Amino acid sequence: MPDSRVPRRRRFLVCEPRHFAVQYAINPWMRPGEPVDVIRALDQWQALVDTYRAHGHTVETVAPVPGLPDMVFAANAALVVEGRVFGSLFHAPERRPESIPYQAWFKQAGFEEVHHPESVCEGEGDLVPAGRWILAGTGFRTTPEAHREVQEFFGIPVVGLTLVDPYFYHLDTALFVLDEENIAYYPEAFSPGSREVLARLYPDAVTATREDALAFGLNSVSDGRHVFISPGATALADQLAHRGYVPVPVDLSEFHKAGGGIKCCTQEIRENRS
Repeated sequence: MPDSRVPRRRRFLVCEPRHFAVQYAINPWMRPGEPVDVIRALDQWQALVDTYRAHGHTVETVAPVPGLPDMVFAANAALVVEGRVFGSLFHAPERRPESIPYQAWFKQAGFEEVHHPESVCEGEGDLVPAGRWILAGTGFRTTPEAHREVQEFFGIPVVGLTLVDPYFYHLDTALFVLDEENIAYYPEAFSPGSREVLARLYPDAVTATREDALAFGLNSVSDGRHVFISPGATALADQLAHRGYVPVPVDLSEFHKAGGGIKCCTQEIRENRS
């Protein structure tokens, strides 16, 4: 079984947590003034970058900006599909300035289509490409209007999903894509109708316990074989291994203080496939 899983090389964009801190509260994880060990955060972040590169992935960086402590959560900055960039318009005023350096990076990197959304939209935090469609979260941050805007921009069907638990305020805290055909998710993070949609689309999905979801086990990144996952999500890792995936634990616990983990720190750049 494990040998049947084939990894695909990815291109990631990340941001060094030089200015990482918890200075405000925009989700239940954040407690303003809680001490953050910046040295530990830097070490954990570097370990993630090194692990990606050791598994054959390309990692590029955008320069951190003073005064933007959450800029480390690169996933929220955009959704990139087939070389087209759909940027972010953050819900929280504190985070809105993050869009500027990220959009500048994409333009400098040669991306010609960089769209600034009209509706509140938080990038890969709530937009998850999954094979033939884009799974899109709403309920706390990204709006349904943004879902429609994303579909018009990419011309890819968007499947809207409603999040109902504030601890899973972004879709990428409650669900991640394993490969082109399957996902892992925590059902109770979603409304009843959204749970039914996911059950219909993914009857063989891996479902996580609340304990593993709260350990940021679903804020993971998969290359189709290797799953870069929080070491605290032990039961989920066992399920993935049983399904033929290879869990690769990476500790980003310092970032949990702000409600983020591995995926939050990782923007995937999906380019045109030849």
